[in-house]
Amino acid sequence: MAVATATTALVFALLASVVFRGSYGGRTLSALVEEQPLAMTYHKGALLAGNVSVNLIFYGKFTASQRAIISDFVTSLSPLPHQKDSLEPSVATWWKTLAKYYAASRTSFPKLGLGKQVVDEKYSLGRSLRDTDLAKLAARGAPRDAVNVVLTAEDVAVEGFCMSRCGTHGASRRSRAGRSAYVWVGNSATQCPGQCAWPFHQPMYGPQAPPLVAPNGDVGVDGMIINLAGLLAGTATNPFGNGYFQGPKEAPLEAATACPGVYGKGAYPGYAGYLLVDPVTGASYNAHGARGRKYLLPALFDPSTSSCTTLV
Repeated sequence: MAVATATTALVFALLASVVFRGSYGGRTLSALVEEQPLAMTYHKGALLAGNVSVNLIFYGKFTASQRAIISDFVTSLSPLPHQKDSLEPSVATWWKTLAKYYAASRTSFPKLGLGKQVVDEKYSLGRSLRDTDLAKLAARGAPRDAVNVVLTAEDVAVEGFCMSRCGTHGASRRSRAGRSAYVWVGNSATQCPGQCAWPFHQPMYGPQAPPLVAPNGDVGVDGMIINLAGLLAGTATNPFGNGYFQGPKEAPLEAATACPGVYGKGAYPGYAGYLLVDPVTGASYNAHGARGRKYLLPALFDPSTSSCTTLV
């Protein structure tokens, strides 16, 4: 999910977006990667800017360890003062790749910070959610200057999950309080790890290769990090559906979804590309994060070169 020439590649991986009302790009499921457009077009809409709180809404049962993996990733997006000498490649360096989008749009690059965390272990809306339920959960975050992230546990069914998408992003309705962006990502550990947690699980479709060892030892949550990272990149550069994207607005390819299956250089169908490997655990990763964590992050489309860029 390395720089593959997507113009001809057959990749089992996850492609583009299936749109639901009020939502934009997401990591979706497809056996083929279609020929990609050659340019990322700016549609003159607003991008995320300024100080932005990333609020996490955990829906269902997550262990303290699982919540920490996700919150540490969000913390890693913006380097803290005491992390100036953090190991490279880093999550923060990956995020800064998006600065090229901002330079072209003359918008100040956003600084993301970990906001509040909401835990709903009692499944207040049930264990089967529709898109409207996701919007309600996202509203438990902040009404403005925020990205509200809804994370559903592995025993929660969500409309379209595993059938057409692994996650998505959208925005709240306009109101006097402002407008906020939101993201939803599901834990696919028991429902469809071969689709939404690749390359940490044997793929359901396409070329078969041994799965990689997950860097934080949790196939479902490490898969969620991949999807969350890509969706945050899409949210920053296309928060309201009129920012940067390729192709039709109804099914846009965004900063990360324009590079499906690409994680490291040399990637090809069924192979995630050259990655770093932890000598102790054997886990594969391409970015260092806060508190010594390691993560695997998707390639991002570089609008200045019209190519997919990777950390390693």
